[in-house]
Amino acid sequence: METLTTALKWLASISGIVAALMVSLDSGRRVTGWGFVIFVGSSICWIAGAVLAKDGALGTQNAVLFGINLFGVYRYLIRKKADA
Repeated sequence: METLTTALKWLASISGIVAALMVSLDSGRRVTGWGFVIFVGSSICWIAGAVLAKDGALGTQNAVLFGINLFGVYRYLIRKKADA
């Protein structure tokens, strides 16, 4: 179980770094939206790792971030851009 927890945490960490880079590059709505998709996956891995490690604070934080990241996916990939 320890190996699975460690693997999930590393996957979450690396994918979170990649997603943060994609969002921070400001390379357009599509790239930013896919960055949020990766953030969603990262949050899922963190939540799973937190459950396995019985770390309530980490799980709670990433449950909230999961919702925020889903909103980012909606905002950048699903919702039509408002006309200015």
